[in-house]
Amino acid sequence: MQKIKLLAVVGPTASGKTRLAVELAKRFSGEIISADSMQIYRTMNIATAKPTVEEMAGIPHHLIDCLDPEEAFSVSDYVSLAREKIREIHGRGHLPILAGGTGLYIDSVVQHVTFSEQPEDPRLREELYRQAKKDQGKELYESLCRIDPQAAEQIHPHNFVRLVRAVEVYRLTGKTLTQHKEESRREPSPYETCMIGLNATDRQFLYDRIDLRVDLMMKAGLLEEARKVLSSKHLKTAWNAIGYKELKPYFDGAASLDECIGKIKQESRRYAKRQLTWFRRNPQIHWVYIDECGTFEDVIKNSQKYVESFFNL
Repeated sequence: MQKIKLLAVVGPTASGKTRLAVELAKRFSGEIISADSMQIYRTMNIATAKPTVEEMAGIPHHLIDCLDPEEAFSVSDYVSLAREKIREIHGRGHLPILAGGTGLYIDSVVQHVTFSEQPEDPRLREELYRQAKKDQGKELYESLCRIDPQAAEQIHPHNFVRLVRAVEVYRLTGKTLTQHKEESRREPSPYETCMIGLNATDRQFLYDRIDLRVDLMMKAGLLEEARKVLSSKHLKTAWNAIGYKELKPYFDGAASLDECIGKIKQESRRYAKRQLTWFRRNPQIHWVYIDECGTFEDVIKNSQKYVESFFNL
């Protein structure tokens, strides 16, 4: 059976993934599937760097603005939706393009991870959430490091949703998330995947882009957007978006606005570092270094040439 051609544009925040994906979509008759765990939420536009209508440039974008911030969303949910979109786009004779920085989502699609139904225990989960909030996840994270160090490497100690779920799955099944993941990769992938990663040889170059993006977000109205999002008492997955919880101390009168903006920049840089750690483990990725290219047009040309070579176009 002939595999479906799939293009993935990956990399850290503020590296230019959206722009590159749009330009490649123009050249290869593509449609874009967001691989950003937060852009799927409505109203969360500025903090998630959701592409504007102008930035989309007429290219169809999928899996953006699908849920309310109060709704929970998992990697299993994402994979199911992404596979459906890939089939639809391929059926139209277009090239499906995954674009985003959520490595777990991208790898789970590309590697055709299958998710078996895993038991849930709302009472246990609530208990674990209380424990995580009590000490900012310290005890749960230390526990996960002991039982499943591989999963612990990939989960931020303050990402309570993933941290709690990892511990919950182990307590209910006796198997770690890593074991479940290994068992889920038994079927071969139906995709022929070309992966392009954006990065910078000079880390400060990338950090400067991140800082500038945060400044532009503030000018675009991030403060008011954060006020509205944080007004919800029932945030689940959406709570993990950088740019909201960092402003809470300002709304509470516990920190200055400048201090909170600095915290957003710091957390964004840390997130970029974690993204790069994740993607660097993948030998399938063709890296393009944005600081070594004279202009972004050179980034596009380099990437276009690689796609043509990979797919023998």
